[in-house]
Amino acid sequence: EIMAGKHAQACTVWIDDGRRITAEQRKKAYATINDIAAYTGELPEVTKEWLKYLHISRTGSRYFSLSDCSRDTARGYISTMMDLALEWGIPLNAPGVERADDIERYLWSCILHRRCAVCGRQGEIHHVDAIGMGRDRRRVDDSGHRKICLCREHHTEAHKIGQPAFLEKYHVHGIIYVEKERRP
Repeated sequence: EIMAGKHAQACTVWIDDGRRITAEQRKKAYATINDIAAYTGELPEVTKEWLKYLHISRTGSRYFSLSDCSRDTARGYISTMMDLALEWGIPLNAPGVERADDIERYLWSCILHRRCAVCGRQGEIHHVDAIGMGRDRRRVDDSGHRKICLCREHHTEAHKIGQPAFLEKYHVHGIIYVEKERRP
């Protein structure tokens, strides 16, 4: 309702399609909360709450409960936790690619934070679309090439067993990533 002499400057619309958090999403969320709590030394319930507020501050989302939030809210919350784990180098008890609910965003965040998409260790860029032998990788515009972040061990394995076998083994794939790009 607009009062006389006042005009709305902005409006936020939340659309709820009725789909609720799945058991699989809840399992991923609580497993990740527990890993972050173990790393920080905080109680899991306290960790869950400050992670919710982190998610709210990063996304503009409203407060929610993991008992009945929407699938989209759960997906975003899991992505926020995965981003934080990559930013801080928090070890997870399961591969990040299995914990992520939005694989594309997870792979993007791995490249951004230079963390291996397979194991989470410090990583380097692996070009799924090869740049070619003899070209100076520092001067080639690779913005149209698919890439993935891998640690030295997994990078070497990718070259040893070949691209298709590696991508199938670890259920990862290359993405187009442009430096200085904003989060999806």
